[in-house]
Amino acid sequence: MNSKPSSDEVVAATRTWLERAVIGLNLCPFAKQVHLHDRIRYFVSAVRSPRELLEDLMTELRALDAADPDQCETTLLVHPHVLGDFLDYNDFLAQADDAVAELGLQGVIQVASFHPRYQFEDAGPDDIENYTNRSPYPMLHLLRESSVERAVTTHPDTTAIYRSNIETLRRLGHEGWRRLWLDETSQDKTIHRRGRGGKA
Repeated sequence: MNSKPSSDEVVAATRTWLERAVIGLNLCPFAKQVHLHDRIRYFVSAVRSPRELLEDLMTELRALDAADPDQCETTLLVHPHVLGDFLDYNDFLAQADDAVAELGLQGVIQVASFHPRYQFEDAGPDDIENYTNRSPYPMLHLLRESSVERAVTTHPDTTAIYRSNIETLRRLGHEGWRRLWLDETSQDKTIHRRGRGGKA
């Protein structure tokens, strides 16, 4: 990625990741409909410090809580200029949870984590399993608890999703993951045509 990407570039990269990895590999079976119905808010933060990011997070938490779910069901708060180190990002997640509690939104909104260097506690830094949560830029995913609950009713065994994702990525491997991002123009045109029409 560019060292100083524009907001449009950040959103474009995030959309491509969502379409090819999250939806394309079915890593999240709940994401496709929200994406197709354009109920995802992309907010690119320009801040350079964790303190400022916390302010942006609280603003976006309030905004999501106040929004009509039929218009905005979830928010991707992307912050390309801060918390590029995964350990620093991981430490910040406790502050994110505290912000949810401070605003009285526990049980209403939760924060999920994605990062270019995401690493599970029991995984090595180069393990392919980490890529289930590896996004182009550091990101905080703001989710409505009601959306999660509805999704769980259709997929009650959520641990099966995790196991399936691991198997998918192990079959894909690092080279397969790299090939997802080749020939971007032609692939993106196909994806967008499907998105607009609802079918291939």
